[in-house]
Amino acid sequence: MMASSKAQDSAVGSPAPKQKSKATVDTLRTGCIAMVEKDGQARRAEILSIKETKSGRQFYCNFDNFNKRLDEWVPSSRIDFDQDVEWPSPEKTKEGKKAVAASKSQPSKATKAPPKKGQKRTAATREASEAVSEGGSQKWVDFADGRKDGKNTPDTYGDEKMAMALDLDHTPDSEADEMDVDELQHDTALAKTEGREDFSREEELSRLRTGGSMTQNQAEISRIRNISKVQFGKFDLHPWYFSSYPKEFAHEDLMYICEFCLGYFADIKSFSRHRSKCTLLHPPGNEIYRDDYISFFEIDGKRQRTWCRNLCLLSKMFLDHKTLYYDVDPFLFYVMTTRDEKGCHLVGYFSKEKESADGFNVACILTLPQYQRKGYGRVLIQFSYELSKIEGKLGSPEKPLSDLGLLSYRQYWTENIMEILVESNERDDKCSIESIGAQLAMALDDVESMLRALEILAYHKGEHKLIVPSGLIERYRAAKEKEKSKPKRIIDPARIQWKPPVFNAASRTWGW
Repeated sequence: MMASSKAQDSAVGSPAPKQKSKATVDTLRTGCIAMVEKDGQARRAEILSIKETKSGRQFYCNFDNFNKRLDEWVPSSRIDFDQDVEWPSPEKTKEGKKAVAASKSQPSKATKAPPKKGQKRTAATREASEAVSEGGSQKWVDFADGRKDGKNTPDTYGDEKMAMALDLDHTPDSEADEMDVDELQHDTALAKTEGREDFSREEELSRLRTGGSMTQNQAEISRIRNISKVQFGKFDLHPWYFSSYPKEFAHEDLMYICEFCLGYFADIKSFSRHRSKCTLLHPPGNEIYRDDYISFFEIDGKRQRTWCRNLCLLSKMFLDHKTLYYDVDPFLFYVMTTRDEKGCHLVGYFSKEKESADGFNVACILTLPQYQRKGYGRVLIQFSYELSKIEGKLGSPEKPLSDLGLLSYRQYWTENIMEILVESNERDDKCSIESIGAQLAMALDDVESMLRALEILAYHKGEHKLIVPSGLIERYRAAKEKEKSKPKRIIDPARIQWKPPVFNAASRTWGW
């Protein structure tokens, strides 16, 4: 284990050499790299934050070569203090920083400092400026010589360039966190002062997906997860990301959430008292679908503000690109549940704008972690497209998708597009992008991008053709054979009892 850790030292923390020595619970601080127990093994981890809870001090750890969503708060008992700890590099003193700043701000000998306001210019300077104004050309020999090495002359516009490069132009302002405006502005100001590399949008999205993060706000990426553990029904959930619950809950070892009304509590006594009084057994909306396994409920964000806000807070713990908690009025929420003798238990949901100018049929989609990898995500996606079919529209999810959401959508698109192409080929029918989009209620841009990703769309002899590789057909048929032994969960469109709602201008926005 130690050998593998040494080979991957650069994965956590900076690659610069660090001082190593023993540490204690009291001396361990932010920025240290220690060996922390995870999944029964000692793993290299960086301490990102420290907090005091009722059970004692806890440390927020980023584990070496682990996805960002697997960061967690750990007690001191999981840290191996018998091994040396890597200490962060000492910060420069204020006097040292001032000396460096002063040396950078001094002008070089090759270039003269510009005259102060009100100071008279020399005769040589006046003559040179007069020559230029009369149409003569001035040779900048001295200035060019002073710029040869690029070090002697300071960049007087360096601060402005940095601020322009750090303009968070990809941050969705329309979904800004209304509950944490002051804190978000403070974090954004700090992010602007530190500087970052310039990436294209494609490179940035790739970089964020690799880190398990899809937020476009640079300040949000560095926010530490505040909730350690959540009891939700019979499941114990470990959040992945920050969520704007009241700050008092950050000091609790366990937070309790009612799985029916989604109310949150800090201690078992208040939660037990609430459960004895809570009469809600299903989401507070209209049931628009039911089969032998699941039900779907439609909930208006304006009519059930508290419930929908609590749902957004819950989902934010597992979606770091979601920044909307408060303004739920313009959205409809479609909640999927399973049923038993105790009630309807939340599995997942997707939200949808009441009136989307861009034709989006999904604004946010989530399957709770305890139900993931069981086919429920595919059911949510299919249900959103079935509603689009009833509306007679072509739908598309809002971009960007989270990393797990992108995988789910690509799998759904691939399966359904391949099914249409294979069946059309067996019937010897013609197939086009428009016909695929009409059958699946998919936006044509999504159909075309998926065909290009599967290398089906080709340009041959002056026209575009759909050519399906034999490997894709073999994988499709193998998946169909596998479905015979393990059928997939699917939506029966005949069971949907729903009509497209009609809203006036007042019901689409705030209605105090």
